[in-house]
Amino acid sequence: MKIKDRIALYFTLITTSMLLAVLCVIYFTFMKFLQADFFERLTDRTMVTAKLYLEADEISRDALNSVRHKYLQKLNGEVTRIYDYKNRATFIGDTTQYWTKATIDKVRKNGNLKYVDGQRQVVGIYYKDNQGDFVILASADDQGSHNRLSKLLKIMIFVFVLISVVVLILSRWIAEKMLKPLKNLTNEVKQIDARNMEVRLGTTKNKDEINLIAESFNQLMGELEQAFILQKSFVANASHELRTPVTRLMMTAELALSKDREIKAYREVLLSVLEDAEKMEHIINGLLALAKMDLELIKSQSYPISLNEVLKKTQYEWQINKVLPLELDLSGASHEQAFILANHILLQIALDNIISNAFKFSDGHRVICSVRENNQHIQITITDQGIGIPASEKEEIFKAFYTRAAQAGLQGEGMGLYMTKKIIELFHGTIDISDNEDAGSTFTLNFPKL
Repeated sequence: MKIKDRIALYFTLITTSMLLAVLCVIYFTFMKFLQADFFERLTDRTMVTAKLYLEADEISRDALNSVRHKYLQKLNGEVTRIYDYKNRATFIGDTTQYWTKATIDKVRKNGNLKYVDGQRQVVGIYYKDNQGDFVILASADDQGSHNRLSKLLKIMIFVFVLISVVVLILSRWIAEKMLKPLKNLTNEVKQIDARNMEVRLGTTKNKDEINLIAESFNQLMGELEQAFILQKSFVANASHELRTPVTRLMMTAELALSKDREIKAYREVLLSVLEDAEKMEHIINGLLALAKMDLELIKSQSYPISLNEVLKKTQYEWQINKVLPLELDLSGASHEQAFILANHILLQIALDNIISNAFKFSDGHRVICSVRENNQHIQITITDQGIGIPASEKEEIFKAFYTRAAQAGLQGEGMGLYMTKKIIELFHGTIDISDNEDAGSTFTLNFPKL
């Protein structure tokens, strides 16, 4: 059963149950009212009978009967009896013992009596007169009230069925209207697949449950999209970067096996294979580092950090642990104001990558790191005394697996500056490269200041 049908059914059951309870209360209240009213009418008839038959001594019985029938409305199945102290019916046209002795004695004992006997209602009173003590009992069938109750019951059943149908129809309409945003949400979700994971669900300013579901789904899709991009990037990079060394390795092996060669030739082939294998190892390590870094970027959380503190820690690690001359100039920034919104670990990785490259290409010579700030930005400059960077390579060095290490006779995987740029851009910063006047290069990092 669909949700809208369940909502309509539950709403209808609750509403009709309440309606049924109200109708039942009205019916039984009206029934009790009619019953009490008829008891009052019977009581009045017993009092009139007592006055006519017992106190009007000078009037004959036939004359009293004539007056009684003339001014009192005849009730359906009406029976009236007056009993004397010996429980004998008297002052009536017959002496039929209509009520039992126990009933008559009960009226005499209690003074009055009211009860229902099947369809009939009975009233009894104890009346003292100068002629003696008498018990007057009267009963009748309130057919008029029964007819009214029957009609009322039919009307209530009709109203109950009609309102139940109307409530069911309206509740289905309301449920469908309420769940229309959820239906639209479902249709939007169906449109999302691996080819368009950038699509997001529409949200509103309402803070209802459906809007919260859409926001949570969009957040989940964002993480899935990043993971999917990470997977595609890893596969693409792996297939692209590993294809060349694997092909060269296979060609070298096939060429060596094409004919018998001297031991020296086989040795050269093995050395070439080993070189290609080492290169593949560097590429695999770089791919793993890239995947790990992308994952960290996805999960990273930013918070205010002090650049002065980060740079002091970086200087300590390079000078003490690695014994390399990293100079730090913090004169252009105050300790209280040099704060940016970043992740401490990722920022440390980015700075270490730049400083590591600076020492690598300057053969361990001095590297200077300085901080400057203005009203909107904080600037970090890292200057080395190395071989410099050609203008044609200033954009290429930030690409994955691009390496200048071979030109300088150094080993590298081409991942450091690529990850550095991704980290800096994650924190809404920029990175630029400029040449020094004499030798070396300067990396300039700009971050928005808090």
